[in-house]
Amino acid sequence: MLLVGSDDGAYRVDALDGADESTATKVLDSERVMRLRTFESVAGVFAATRAGLYHSPDGETWTDLNVPREKVYAVGASPTGERLYAATRPAGVYATAVDGEIGATDPSWRELDGFQDLPSRGEWRLPRHENLAQVRDVHAPAAEQVVAGVEVGGVHGSDDGGETWTERRDGCDDDIHELHVESPEEWVAATGRGLFRTTDAGGTWARLDDGVEQMYFRSVTRHDGVVYASGAMGNSGGWDDPDADPALFAWDGTRLAAEAVPTDDETVTGFATVDGTLVAGTHCGTLLTRRADGWTVASSFPVPGETTGRYTPLASLAD
Repeated sequence: MLLVGSDDGAYRVDALDGADESTATKVLDSERVMRLRTFESVAGVFAATRAGLYHSPDGETWTDLNVPREKVYAVGASPTGERLYAATRPAGVYATAVDGEIGATDPSWRELDGFQDLPSRGEWRLPRHENLAQVRDVHAPAAEQVVAGVEVGGVHGSDDGGETWTERRDGCDDDIHELHVESPEEWVAATGRGLFRTTDAGGTWARLDDGVEQMYFRSVTRHDGVVYASGAMGNSGGWDDPDADPALFAWDGTRLAAEAVPTDDETVTGFATVDGTLVAGTHCGTLLTRRADGWTVASSFPVPGETTGRYTPLASLAD
């Protein structure tokens, strides 16, 4: 089952066969969805939205997990399934203990106060974001390790479950939009000014987009050993302009190259792997699949809100 986040909630897409008629059915009515995530260690699917964090065991019925802050931009889970993390706006990280599945009672969330003690915390702001920052992504690649990306504020990590944090942002742009965390050491950051990769848990970063005009990167994933990332000439406020010039890139370990797509005027804002096939969703509501002979239009979904600030996260949930 493919789930897609949009401006007004989450949709189930029943077919990716390229038919003209969309098969998207709304399954969650909420404000804009910022992340959809599934985890091997915790059952079900999670939707981080501007109206809270929701969980569904089956992609159909949803429960508000009552994070103390309303605007939840990302969700992570420990590989043991013992803990959930919620990332919020204003920038904060919360944690709650779970047992691999979400029970009927409300989770007991606790803010990880050490995140607010980072030396650069006072600098995390952007005028067009009301001088606030948000934690755009959070991952837990090892039992006690947590990685968080802040827009605008950079990448930060913890090795004790989020009690204390260190800055891992030197050499990487601070405008973090998405993190792909491949392992405890290897992370790729899609940022407002480039695509960056670390192989030593943020100790050093290497830029992958040298020579590429589209410096504004929005989404990133890895599929079959290849890193895929979407870029544009500027932020989402200009994506509907003729000069936005979006592109979908692939990095095979040596160079970043643009891929031919049938929707070359649409910015990819979400990825997921469904039954072994890479699927991408665009800011205009088009779903693309990557086949052996390249990218093709597979389906579509509604995008009823304004373009500025839009994400279209995807998630695959076993039927």
